[in-house]
Amino acid sequence: MSTILSLKNAAIYQRENLILSNVNITVDKGDFVYLIGKTGTGKSSFMKTLYGDIPLVEGEGSIVDFDLPTLKESQIPFLRRKLGVVFQDFKLLNDRTVKGNLMFVLKATGWKDKKAMDRKIDDVLDKVGMKNKGNEFPYQLSGGEQQRIAIARALLNDPELILADEPTGNLDPQTSVEVMEVLQEINKNGRTILMATHDYALILKYPSKTLKCEGSKVFEVVQRKG
Repeated sequence: MSTILSLKNAAIYQRENLILSNVNITVDKGDFVYLIGKTGTGKSSFMKTLYGDIPLVEGEGSIVDFDLPTLKESQIPFLRRKLGVVFQDFKLLNDRTVKGNLMFVLKATGWKDKKAMDRKIDDVLDKVGMKNKGNEFPYQLSGGEQQRIAIARALLNDPELILADEPTGNLDPQTSVEVMEVLQEINKNGRTILMATHDYALILKYPSKTLKCEGSKVFEVVQRKG
């Protein structure tokens, strides 16, 4: 198994405040891992450390072959190209179409060939069942559709790891299940996914390895079968 993410004796700080201590986790290629915990237990800080928003100042950590303690500001864009990040609030640009949103990301990450860009956009929209929505604007779409577009955007650069931060947090239960089905399908096709969530119903419906933030620690929860 190749390890995509590994933290050893890591401490996660936000400014001077210790948020999580003695973190030891590994995520292997192809895993689907949940990150759970009440609000304020450090889930967001944990995620932000992984995509380079918060520096890792204590302990060891590597993610998609980047060493977190020595990560330089100049490397962060390259790290983020190997990660797909899906946010709770979609973060789509309302002044351009769905295709325009995706094109914006491709251009920003160095794509040049127009035909290749069009093909890639069709491909990711197809993967999330939104192929016919390319010319619509985000505000014309439902929340679930917007989140699918956000997932499509996360897939553009064939990331080795998708970090989904409360991707169903703003969605009703039925739509949450639909978005989860998309993520499950992407995982079945070999993508590794780490998903922070409050949604215990989803975890029961789609059981998988689960990490929990509690009492400034992160530990694996053993799920009871049946």
